[in-house]
Amino acid sequence: MPLELKVKDRKVKIEVLKQEGCIYHVLIDGKAYSLDVLQVESSVYSILHNGTSINLEMIEDNHPNHYKVNTRNDQFKVEVIDPSTRYNVASRNNAKSSDREIISPMPGRIVRIMVSVGSFINEGDTALVVSAMKMESEFKAPISGIVRKINVAEGDTVDGGITLVEIDPQE
Repeated sequence: MPLELKVKDRKVKIEVLKQEGCIYHVLIDGKAYSLDVLQVESSVYSILHNGTSINLEMIEDNHPNHYKVNTRNDQFKVEVIDPSTRYNVASRNNAKSSDREIISPMPGRIVRIMVSVGSFINEGDTALVVSAMKMESEFKAPISGIVRKINVAEGDTVDGGITLVEIDPQE
């Protein structure tokens, strides 16, 4: 699944097709690249492409999924647009029966389930974690209530659009 970034004022889609050690085969806005990526320090990376090396430092900004990126010649901001966040915002804006369900917006693998059938969950609490493209996303309860049904198990692979958890609202 492609990852969407906002770099400066431009949206960029990146998809990791394959990883072989430090070599990443990626699509960036539909164009194929092979990048040799080496993490030099905790926030410093060296990227080699076609004989050209770029060193960059990624520093977390004050907001989740926001980074300041420094290179030798430039400094800019990058926002990682999390598909689950985009989905949750859209589903809240469309408030229909899905406000009682947690639905996977993308294919992925269930990493952890933090609730059980019959347990109470508060709105905003994490119900489960899904891994997609080597990125883990927490899926939070859209409402407070009792977990009525869990349709997946840890380790399951799911498609996008699948109802993962159903919640009965608190009376």
